[in-house]
Amino acid sequence: MPPPSPRRLSLQQIVEGQRRAAFVGRQAELGLYRTNFALPPEDPRHRFVFHVRGNAGVGKTSLVREWREAAGEFGALTASVDESADSVPDVLADFAAQFAEQGHPLKALDRLLATYRRARHDAAGRLAADSETPGGAPSPGALAAAQAGLIAAGAIPVVGALAGGIDPAVVARGAGGLRAVFGGRARQQEEALLLAEPVRVLTPVFVAELDRVADTVPWIALFLDTYERTAPQLDRWLADLLTPGRYGDLPANLVLTLAGQRRLDPVHWGDRSRLVADVPLGPFTEAESRQLLHGRGVVTESVVREVLRLSGGLPVLVSTLAANPGAAGEANATAVERFLAGESDPARRAAALACALPRRFDEDLVAVAVAAPRNGPHAVPDLYDWLHELPFVAERHSGHSRYHAVVRAPMLRLQRTGSPRRWKAAHDRLADAFVARRDAAAEGIDPERLWAEQPWRRAALDVLYHRLCARPRTALPEALRAGIELCGQAPSRARHWARTLAEAGEDADNAVLRDWGRDLLAAITDHGPRPTAALGLLLTRAELTDTDRAAALVVRAWDRFRAGELDAALSDHGRAIAVDPRSERAHQGRAVILRSLGRHEEALADLDRAEEIAPAWAWAVRERGETYRRMGRLAEALTVLDRAHALDPSDAVPLGSRGLVRHALGRHEEALDDFDRAIALWPEYAWALVRRSRVRTVLGDPVGALADLDRAEELSPGQAGTEGERGEVYRATDRPGEAVACYDRALALDPDYAWAYGSRALALEALGRVPEALADLDRALELDPDYAWARAQRRRLAAEG
Repeated sequence: MPPPSPRRLSLQQIVEGQRRAAFVGRQAELGLYRTNFALPPEDPRHRFVFHVRGNAGVGKTSLVREWREAAGEFGALTASVDESADSVPDVLADFAAQFAEQGHPLKALDRLLATYRRARHDAAGRLAADSETPGGAPSPGALAAAQAGLIAAGAIPVVGALAGGIDPAVVARGAGGLRAVFGGRARQQEEALLLAEPVRVLTPVFVAELDRVADTVPWIALFLDTYERTAPQLDRWLADLLTPGRYGDLPANLVLTLAGQRRLDPVHWGDRSRLVADVPLGPFTEAESRQLLHGRGVVTESVVREVLRLSGGLPVLVSTLAANPGAAGEANATAVERFLAGESDPARRAAALACALPRRFDEDLVAVAVAAPRNGPHAVPDLYDWLHELPFVAERHSGHSRYHAVVRAPMLRLQRTGSPRRWKAAHDRLADAFVARRDAAAEGIDPERLWAEQPWRRAALDVLYHRLCARPRTALPEALRAGIELCGQAPSRARHWARTLAEAGEDADNAVLRDWGRDLLAAITDHGPRPTAALGLLLTRAELTDTDRAAALVVRAWDRFRAGELDAALSDHGRAIAVDPRSERAHQGRAVILRSLGRHEEALADLDRAEEIAPAWAWAVRERGETYRRMGRLAEALTVLDRAHALDPSDAVPLGSRGLVRHALGRHEEALDDFDRAIALWPEYAWALVRRSRVRTVLGDPVGALADLDRAEELSPGQAGTEGERGEVYRATDRPGEAVACYDRALALDPDYAWAYGSRALALEALGRVPEALADLDRALELDPDYAWARAQRRRLAAEG
């Protein structure tokens, strides 16, 4: 029987083998990394973190690839990410997927990540539909807690929705803070916590899974490339990973590698420097450059010297010029011409230049950039395939390709200076192409949530980039206007926007754009998750229209309101109105704050003005109805809420508010109908479920009432109001002992819940515990001296005693 034939290599394996064979230089760095695996973790010379740093094009990514291969030779389980994973959940998901491919799945982490993705999607949808939930005004502390939760979630739109007219008090009031916002479809309290604080919940599971897997492999090696882009999101987390007791004990056979352009931030890494091997990379030495050129067959001395001169030893340029060394001796040859000197086809050369214009490209964008036919000798598909044969073109995980920055920059300079007219025309074409993509991505999405959707946001930022490159001065106002809205969303979105300005400034060689991008990036990165510093820049330096300035002040006011800075928030809304008296959103925002302070008449005056400016704006009408309800003007509230519902029949909130009004008027059947319709429109409307339970109790349906409360608890676990209403059901059905237990749980969740003290007093009275009942009523009045019902019950009990 003939021996079995050896296993055939795949194309990718052959290509990777050729790439590794062509790798030259960096022997000292390779030796340093390999030696580390020969040292036991207990050896003081062993390093747990390697940091490769150096300028773009210096070969960091190539070295990291070699290190990963070297780690594999020592039996290491390896995983690598780059800037495409720019959040902790994304990094963990990529690591888990790569571990699974190597036969070591992180099953517990995978399950938790799946739960997180589903809950985040549900919460994002809920925030899109959410608006102010009727109820008592939130405290500044609850608002601050809600803000913290929103920031922790990161990917969930916050002020984008708020700036669109949604009262941010929904974040705090409806369910006592962040869980009211993140309730969504969460089935357990743990799921709500996962959504609010994903890093804190996911990381211990990741560490535990690493520890489990570490027992089965000699080493684990993790790599984070292009770290200069992801450090703002990951630096603190990685440093905390190495802090004893923070997330659990990391396995000692773990080696972490970071590759970026800058030194590690001493704020996060200063105390951990003894763990880190700092590996700075410079250009190739002349010997290393000659070795690479010789390996590529470039041996003519005049050509070698020209490559050395043009490349400066930068590995990406040496490699590119080695593939296309061109004719030596042309004193005026540019780096771009050298990159393409080996290609004589003018159509291909033009395509290579044109495709440097977009920051990333696919086949469709090649057609736009090149204006080439779909068929024929220079058809777009053929050009697209040819571009990927060029050594400076890389394809990312997203499916979009891009040029290496060191090669792209001189190509852009050549086109910008060679023909400003063609430069503008090409960027205009690309901008129009991205407008079409942006508009297509907007289909079926609430206009208030567009910036929260990645496909739309990415296309919109590319539109801004190409408009800025074509006409920096005239496009800047539009770009700054976009930033006003993005400053009110997750910090990562504002960073992408600021980076777009900086890149456009660099590529268009425009100092104004460069300065804006640099300063905005610093403001967004250095001042934490709040947008106050970036908005301050826009307000003090930008040549904004009155409308834009008012919009920026409104966004900053919402941020300050959520942080409990009510005076500052009122001031910003007031300034917005002074700048643009016709800003309905500024009047609306100030009305919400005034109402939360109990200044109802002033709030109504602002709503009068908002409705005068935008008569058909359903939100303003709805807010008027809710304000009347809180003032006890129930008949007026009913009339206004009828109008709000007529203006927007798809909005569940006016129906919920009207249901509560009808219940207060004793029209319980109509109230039940309103709540039924509201919940049919919005099945996750926990506030309405709790209030419907109250109506069902009055109508003699305790089973239905308890079912509503169970569902509300499922949606927004751990809420004092839900437990308090459950106590009401038990008290109404003559089960005072169970009622007291519910009120106890409500007060444990919210010790300042005056209503629960008053209701528990009646349950205690029914059990014959009158002194305790009197003490509860005293406490209720201490918390709320205007609580007339509690005062009347206190007098009654005292008289009967």
